[in-house]
Amino acid sequence: MSLDRSDTRSHVIPATPDAVFAAIADPVRIARWWGPAGFTNTIQCFEFHAGGRWLLTMHGPDGNDYPNESRFTRIEPGHLFEIEHLNGHHFVLTLTLSPEGSDATRVDWQQTFDTVEHYRNLATFVAQANQQNLERLAAEVQAGADAG
Repeated sequence: MSLDRSDTRSHVIPATPDAVFAAIADPVRIARWWGPAGFTNTIQCFEFHAGGRWLLTMHGPDGNDYPNESRFTRIEPGHLFEIEHLNGHHFVLTLTLSPEGSDATRVDWQQTFDTVEHYRNLATFVAQANQQNLERLAAEVQAGADAG
């Protein structure tokens, strides 16, 4: 079962699904929130369509650079964002956006690894990193709302 090899979590953001999706679909905005706390990003390629490439370098608070290569596998504006991470740790990450009342969005985050063992080796780090990622997404969505 994929849940045995997945980190799954939800976060409610006080904004519409379209406003949340806007922070995902814009390479300038996603560069500001992608990754765990303390990371910054440089995006080299962001072909935001199914089959498109996403190349970025995550700059860690430890001073190291972490090149990442992914492929966008499914995109449904205002509803779904999915990538397959191709280098290093292989996984599929799916974010589903669902309206929560009239002015909020539930973001369901599922990161699925190839094997249970692979996931278990990373589970503690992944859980903390994904929670921070969702919190950073929420902050970016709020910053976008404040700017608008």
